[in-house]
Amino acid sequence: MLMQTQEQLLTTAQATLLAPYDLQAPALGHVVGAILAHKVDYADLYFQYLRSEGWSLEEGIVKSGSFSIDQGVGVRAVSGDKTAFAYSDEISLEALTDAANATRAIARSGKHGRMPAVRAGRGLDLYRPLDPIASLADTEKVKLLERLERLCRARDPRVVQVMASLAGVYEVVLVARSDGVMSADVRPLVRLSVQVIAEAGGRREQGTAGGGGRSDYGYFSDARLAEYAARAVDQALVNLESRPAPAGTMTVVLGPGWPGVLLHEAVGHGLEGDFNRKGSSAFSGRMGERVAAPGVTVVDDGTLPMRRGSLNVDDEGNPTQCTVLIENGVLRGYLQDSLNARLMKMRVTGNGRRESYAHTVMPRMTNTYMLAGHMDPREIIASVDRGLYAVNFGGGQVDITNGKFVFSCTEAYMIEGGRVTHPVKGATLIGNGPDALTRVKMIGNDLQLDTGIGTCGKEGQSVPVGVGQPTLRIDALTVGGTA
Repeated sequence: MLMQTQEQLLTTAQATLLAPYDLQAPALGHVVGAILAHKVDYADLYFQYLRSEGWSLEEGIVKSGSFSIDQGVGVRAVSGDKTAFAYSDEISLEALTDAANATRAIARSGKHGRMPAVRAGRGLDLYRPLDPIASLADTEKVKLLERLERLCRARDPRVVQVMASLAGVYEVVLVARSDGVMSADVRPLVRLSVQVIAEAGGRREQGTAGGGGRSDYGYFSDARLAEYAARAVDQALVNLESRPAPAGTMTVVLGPGWPGVLLHEAVGHGLEGDFNRKGSSAFSGRMGERVAAPGVTVVDDGTLPMRRGSLNVDDEGNPTQCTVLIENGVLRGYLQDSLNARLMKMRVTGNGRRESYAHTVMPRMTNTYMLAGHMDPREIIASVDRGLYAVNFGGGQVDITNGKFVFSCTEAYMIEGGRVTHPVKGATLIGNGPDALTRVKMIGNDLQLDTGIGTCGKEGQSVPVGVGQPTLRIDALTVGGTA
């Protein structure tokens, strides 16, 4: 697989974002230097070019298609714990200068600053700089969706409706920082989703599946399409046989992979640096303390090749990395962007992220998952006399300040006498993230990452992420049901 060095990515980014507007690196240095002349701790320019498309199919025909191009630049100045931010959808020296002038409100008096000589930053080589949109003809994109629909309908005659969607993004970013570092990235991203409705005996139930990553549309091989169809249809058929879920306190076994979204929401957000600096997280001030059961190790890893949540550099131009958050049950780290790392006197972890040039940076997750243990998943199931086996999740709500969560299960089963028995419908998991971590009793050896469908929201910004975990047994969780 042909990758590109940071210098090559910079060449691509400059050709896309600077050259068409007669901008050169020295001009960017002058703009940043003008901000530094007003005595700020840090400043950066974030250029972005984004081209995206979406296709959706329903009832055998393409119901909608979209295509958009967006580009612009965000200008940020940081002084102490204050941030001034301005952006423009016009890339020009005049627009940059106007945006830079708008950030001076937070400046302190002091000696003039000067931007150091520009130098290329460091970056990783996790994915090819592909353009997904150009990788497949439009007619072939439609055929791909039609092929997925046929696979779903052919799997079972009870399938009465199939809805599928395909999305691709080609993104080029360039970051020029006040320390002289200039970094770039070319970020492809694709995603395919399918929703199936099955009907029998007057009852209708649905199933969903999908995936993607930092690749082009070639990612969606026939084998992957067959896998998505099987998962969606089988989930719908299982739900057709489901009974009302019981309620009460019981042992819960979480399946591997996507159920890691509970870990992401109930624990991951609470480990982001801004919440901990402000003291609003349930994990604030607990570094070095035991916060989870022995054997629980949680990491955030932005360095996994081609994964949806991975980045060669974050949106501050820092290489992503694998950060250990919880090690064998002990809190070891927080996720940091440059501002929160500086104020907390901690190291930057490469987790500065933003939705677009029109948004400012926050510490955000990339791919967050729990490491595998040593237990056979079958032994974990066999150890439960009566409990819930949660295989898939839908939506959920979490309060960062206390870690309380509510998650709905889209596929779940009862465990009775150490065996998985009948499927149940309407189950919700209710608990407290930090408390739930202390109730982990068994950790499987079957770590899985999700298939590439996660999108994380925080303070109005959305970014692609990944989650994962092995099979887990958690004792004494509250299960809300419909029985």
